[in-house]
Amino acid sequence: MASIQTNILPKSYTLPGPSKASISGPSTRRLLPVGPAFVSHLRLTLQHGHSFDVHDAHAEKERQKLEEQQNSAANGDDDLGVGDEPESAELLALDPKEWKKHDYYAVLGLSHLRYKATPEQIKIAHRKKVLKHHPDKKVTSAEPQSTSSLLTGINLNTNDDAFFKCIAKAHEVLTHPEKRRQYDSVDHELMEHQEDDPSPTDFAKSKKTLSDKEFFSTFTPIFEREARFSKKQVMPMLGDIDASKEHVEGFYDSWYNFESWRSFEWLDKEVNEGSDNRDDKRYTEKKNKSERARRKKEDIARVRQFVDLTLSLDPRIKRIKQQEKEAREAKKAAKSAPASGAATPQMTKAQEEEEKRKKEEAEKAAKADAKKAKAAAANAAKKARRAARAEEAPAA
Repeated sequence: MASIQTNILPKSYTLPGPSKASISGPSTRRLLPVGPAFVSHLRLTLQHGHSFDVHDAHAEKERQKLEEQQNSAANGDDDLGVGDEPESAELLALDPKEWKKHDYYAVLGLSHLRYKATPEQIKIAHRKKVLKHHPDKKVTSAEPQSTSSLLTGINLNTNDDAFFKCIAKAHEVLTHPEKRRQYDSVDHELMEHQEDDPSPTDFAKSKKTLSDKEFFSTFTPIFEREARFSKKQVMPMLGDIDASKEHVEGFYDSWYNFESWRSFEWLDKEVNEGSDNRDDKRYTEKKNKSERARRKKEDIARVRQFVDLTLSLDPRIKRIKQQEKEAREAKKAAKSAPASGAATPQMTKAQEEEEKRKKEEAEKAAKADAKKAKAAAANAAKKARRAARAEEAPAA
């Protein structure tokens, strides 16, 4: 049997002393029931009386209700009124390769809704377009048709395949939250409206003025359009001519601190198709990044310039300044009122000037009297010194 060898302890070794650490006492902690299992338990207990039969019956009822809704939507009973917009020849002739230039809301028949379209409306509009333009559904009465009796009823419009690809791309973009966010940032209709927005040069050159009604009808829709890009949940609107001073100041304070989530990735330049060169990709990415930053900076400056223009034309600012002036004058008049608190009519400007003139004349007269008294006293003192010298002279 092998022996185990141990080292001999050195003579300087001492046994360790008892530990001074103490064991903490017991504590009571409350455990909170959480998680899907607990939620299911609560639902079963509170809604179904802890009966699995009742729970199963409720689940079956909900399943049937959902199935009925899906069937009604499939049969066109509830299409939410979307996807039926007329299709122009220009729209049907879109090139799938130019997919970044397409108006996807127009492709799906949602031009009247655009960014307000819900996911359900996009889904229904897409289904309608697919049923209408699917390549397998070539037999239709749509033009152009063949004049041959053998091909009667056959649609020879070969662009259906291309437009179907446009429909698929529109559905892909508008159902993807991030891609739709990028597309909505540079939406065709949005860009057209921004080009028509008023600018300072429109008013500087022609010295154009707006009535109160024209001011609010011109600027209110623009702020409503821009407010959807705010990172804040709610942005104050322009209001009306009777808005309070607090509302007007809060409105401009919020818009001068406006932060936009708008992005410009949709306008990025694509890498040349078929290129595997890393340098080309890096250069393109770097160029796209700088262009996004430039467009973002220009957009921030555009919003700030527009707020400046609105502030300079706002008829409520003149009213607020007039009210502040009247308040200052009233406060000044209250300070100059008698201490007894008796009510005195507010002096006009002419009366104030007259009072000021009289006060200045009284001060001048007082200064003149003081100067005369000082001169008389000096003369009297001089005469007294002369008389004293005259009396001293005979005595000497």
